[in-house]
Amino acid sequence: MSDHQNRRNAIKNLLVGSAALGTTSMLSSFSTTENSTNNQLKGNINHSVCQWCFGSLSLNELCVAVKAIGFGAIDLIAPKDWPILQKHGIYSSMCYHGGAVSLTKGFNDKSYHDQLVKDYEEVIPLMVKAGYKDVICFSGNRDGMDDETGLKNCAEGLKRIVPLAEKNGITIHMELLNSKVDHKDYMCDKTPWGVELCKRIGSANFKLLYDIYHMQIDEGDVIRTIQDNHQYIGHYHTAGVPGRHEIDDQQELNYPAIMRAIVATGYKGYVAQEFMPAKSDKLLSLKEAILLCDV
Repeated sequence: MSDHQNRRNAIKNLLVGSAALGTTSMLSSFSTTENSTNNQLKGNINHSVCQWCFGSLSLNELCVAVKAIGFGAIDLIAPKDWPILQKHGIYSSMCYHGGAVSLTKGFNDKSYHDQLVKDYEEVIPLMVKAGYKDVICFSGNRDGMDDETGLKNCAEGLKRIVPLAEKNGITIHMELLNSKVDHKDYMCDKTPWGVELCKRIGSANFKLLYDIYHMQIDEGDVIRTIQDNHQYIGHYHTAGVPGRHEIDDQQELNYPAIMRAIVATGYKGYVAQEFMPAKSDKLLSLKEAILLCDV
């Protein structure tokens, strides 16, 4: 199954509830007493992890593992699962709205605007009540649409919900995804396009989710891009290139250097691990990724 099918299926599963597969053996091999991070994290990077990448763990189990490693946030959680995070004292660092999330049918198509506006108008008050600040959105696929029309349509739709976000201190983030390998035909696939959309909306409450993995595939030049455009970036995701697996020395990105560049911009948001573990000890892979990025 392709990565984009994996992610799409994972998003669908998140909306109908937490993953139900118990993996007690995995957690027992990652003892909270023997394997928790020995040294306190430095605090320069706010760490998070995307739930869908660890689908063999229930959300409860992932919360326990996150706390054992020593950080306190999980990405891409819908409102129905927020009580689980709250029970464990874990923060929802990037929220989904409660409607039907789609990467392919987004703000670039006016026919979806009314439903999308309704979805965000419903989730923003819930986020305020829960104390969460960030929610994701998507451009949708081109389906033959030119970039300029897509920009106009996205700006028109997003301007209907940005005032509500501004009023409530919520930031809406459009994710940059590669259209070369994983998300064929996705429109928001280059940083300049996303930056132009930010400029047209003209609000500090609309930013880009810069996925380092995706942008390495579609445009490269990651550190310079971050340095030149950091004011438009509100969130980061990671994964190894190629393959979307561990961010270790078997892939081409220098994550410590990238993290140092992010810190140098004054960034105070979250960096979420979004790699699909290929090694048998998946939680050890997560711990190693957190430590690698903790510059």
